[in-house]
Amino acid sequence: MLHVPDTPLHALFRNRKPGYSLDAPFYVSPEVFAADMEIIFGRHWIYVGVEPDVPEPGDAMVVDVGPSSIVIVRGDDMGVRAFHNVCRHRGARILHDEKTTVGNIVCRYHSWTYDLTGALIHADHMGPGFDRSCHGLKPVHLRSLEGLLFICLADEPPTDFDEMAREIGPYIAPHNVRNTKIAYQSDIIEEGNWKFVMENNRECYHCSGNHPELTVPLFAYGFGFAPEEMDETERANAERYTCMLKDKHAEWEADGLPSREIDHLDDRITGFRVERLPLDGDGESHTVDTKAACRKLLGDFTNAKLGGLSCWTQPNSWHHFMGDHIVTFSVLPLDPERTLLRTKWLVHKDAQEGIDYDIERLTEVWQATNLQDSTLVGYCQTGARSPAYAPGPYSPHTEMLVEKFCNWYVNRMKDHLER
Repeated sequence: MLHVPDTPLHALFRNRKPGYSLDAPFYVSPEVFAADMEIIFGRHWIYVGVEPDVPEPGDAMVVDVGPSSIVIVRGDDMGVRAFHNVCRHRGARILHDEKTTVGNIVCRYHSWTYDLTGALIHADHMGPGFDRSCHGLKPVHLRSLEGLLFICLADEPPTDFDEMAREIGPYIAPHNVRNTKIAYQSDIIEEGNWKFVMENNRECYHCSGNHPELTVPLFAYGFGFAPEEMDETERANAERYTCMLKDKHAEWEADGLPSREIDHLDDRITGFRVERLPLDGDGESHTVDTKAACRKLLGDFTNAKLGGLSCWTQPNSWHHFMGDHIVTFSVLPLDPERTLLRTKWLVHKDAQEGIDYDIERLTEVWQATNLQDSTLVGYCQTGARSPAYAPGPYSPHTEMLVEKFCNWYVNRMKDHLER
């Protein structure tokens, strides 16, 4: 058997106590952060955006994942490709804006020029023996899951992406992501480790006391509860919700909308979970009045009351698909104690702002929720720095998905470290 060195990093992962929050170094240590970037963000499928980010040939988007800058570009053949944003001449960064449109990809330094397939097509003064075909942009693995874009920086990415796509794809497809446009994007830098951001998302234990806007459309019972702590009225309400969920799943699936829960958050390399849940009130969308925020519905929908399809992917995304709009979230680490949360609101590509939708109404629930969550993440980060910090127990009723995230993360790190 291969001997694995017993380094502090190995011991930290090996000694993690299941059912409890992670030890402080997981959130503050530069060594752990470097390992996270190499192993989690360097070797797994990372959600980075949507095909409507680059809707037309020549449209390009730059995404930074740790030290790697990635260009995602739509080609003349309408294919979407990803490349390292590094010139093959002397390594200069090529594109500097997050979004741009190009005819070719041109490095400003010495004008080396690449076409939209990444091939080098122009390089002055390189002599007669220079072979341009050996100096194209370095490609990055890219996959589209019904319009959601994932990249992998590893030479050999995990091979189970197709399994995830086969299971999640039918849930997402009716919402027709490719036929949407980005109505609004918000970037927030949260003052906390990326794992705190993900853990906060994976539970709604904190929702009732912190998210007055979000708890209007969402049923609290959809995110776990402790039946032994309920009074008779609360138990009756929970039972009614369970019956409604069963009825709604049957109704939606009879209409061709897959809805029942699929959960592989911690038993696959490319972890995911998906489920369609009913919405409270008028039950149309994630809005303060629970009515649709966009008059023009997605795909072929004629009825906005389709609940909210929630989809989570490890390690860095969650998504909400309604009948009228979609909200997607990506988490990109900046350093051990700062994280970029990027949120996009998508509507039908033919919807007109001011006529079919109002930006403030479309975004108000998640704009408020993101700011509230950012504050909570900051509280956690401050606490992790304290000498008094110690891992605490997760609620088995309301923090199950937090445990699954941590379990997935620890197992993926241990797998690579011990290999």
